[in-house]
Amino acid sequence: MRHHSSVPHAMAAWTFPIRAALLAVLAFALSGCGYNAIQVQDEQVKASWSEVLNQYQRRADLVPNLVNTVKGYANQERDVLTRVTEARAQVGSIRATPELLSDPQAFAKFEAAQAQLTSSLSRLLVVSENYPQLKSDANFRDLQAQLEGTENRITVARNRYIRSVQAYNTTIRSFPSNLTAMAFGYQEKPNFSVANEAEISKPPRVDFGATPAPAPAAGASN
Repeated sequence: MRHHSSVPHAMAAWTFPIRAALLAVLAFALSGCGYNAIQVQDEQVKASWSEVLNQYQRRADLVPNLVNTVKGYANQERDVLTRVTEARAQVGSIRATPELLSDPQAFAKFEAAQAQLTSSLSRLLVVSENYPQLKSDANFRDLQAQLEGTENRITVARNRYIRSVQAYNTTIRSFPSNLTAMAFGYQEKPNFSVANEAEISKPPRVDFGATPAPAPAAGASN
């Protein structure tokens, strides 16, 4: 009986080193198949996406004060102000979460909503050129400077995200990493469309030193 009872102990003594060896072989095999690279690039995509969301949220937070300030001097520009407000509401209606990266349709809606807000804000800044008192308002100047800085940071964050997704998607399409990606459920991630990236990267800038065109007089007759 004692002889037989020593067998399980002997097997147990061999089990740990065998498991350790198998894990080492598995780790080496996964590394050779691109698993580590996929993991690193996946984390880079998530980090860059988080920064994109932070900067877009920063811009959205500026909109209410900007609209209210412009309204105080240019209330007749209701159409422009309404479009900015509606665009901001549309952005807010979309849940900007990491899950967007696994839903191309939701991602496309998010991108379209942000593009609409960019366009509406651009129009608002152009219209503000016609109101000298608005341009000289300290609060407006501060908000406009904050908006310009935020737009620049959005561009940087978008470009970083675009590059990280391109690298990640290239890796999981390439052999043998594509086999590893399929085995562990890694899928391609949606990217921003770059067709209009040059236009997006140049947000409008208001030249406070320029002489504005005179605002149309209320009730003027031909």
